Amino acid sequence: MTGADGIRHWDRGERILWRYRDNDSGHVHICRPVTVVQDTDELLAVWMAPGTECVKPVLADGTPVHHEPLATRYTAPRTTVRAHWEGTGVLKLARPDEPWSVWLFWEQGWEFRSWYVNLEEPRLRWAGGIDSEDHFLDISVYPDRSWLWRDEDEFAEAQRVGLLDAGQALRVREAGKAAVEMIKAWGTPFADGWENWRPDPGWSVPELPAGWDRAPGPAKVRSR
Repeated sequence: MTGADGIRHWDRGERILWRYRDNDSGHVHICRPVTVVQDTDELLAVWMAPGTECVKPVLADGTPVHHEPLATRYTAPRTTVRAHWEGTGVLKLARPDEPWSVWLFWEQGWEFRSWYVNLEEPRLRWAGGIDSEDHFLDISVYPDRSWLWRDEDEFAEAQRVGLLDAGQALRVREAGKAAVEMIKAWGTPFADGWENWRPDPGWSVPELPAGWDRAPGPAKVRSR
């Protein structure tokens, strides 16, 4: 199906890549194969299944990034590794041009835990998936409608080492404030019942393809 903007929407059950570029080099350093749940002019919803093989950044010696002291976390040399997603799966929701995506997390047994607002660059859509750039600052939202900021220390450090300039940091903070207003109003997607969604039991776990870090191809591909 082709949307109003001429871009083909992915079909339910299609596999695509959800990727993030490094804030410094611009190279893809996070890649997650996902299954399309819904793709319309208003919303892209995808499912990252438990056990999915992903690409993630680590320090050059293989140490997890979050183990590095904050003062050198963004300046220590890095590389990427393949690793399987641990724990339960994640449902990711993204609306076109919004500078964030909303992720849903469950405990074992499908007990809903929380939403996570990941502040990020509006996603670039291409034939094989979407690309974005993480903006460090995040928000956790709970079923009782309470919320809190996440990773403010990393947001400040990213500015200190030059990964975000003053103008970018201001835009990210303003985006966060807009997301908070959406949370307070309990608008989309929090009021939409996605916490009751379940994946199709017939879906298998997508594989990480060769060329996962290839340059984005054109998004305006012909509808099938």
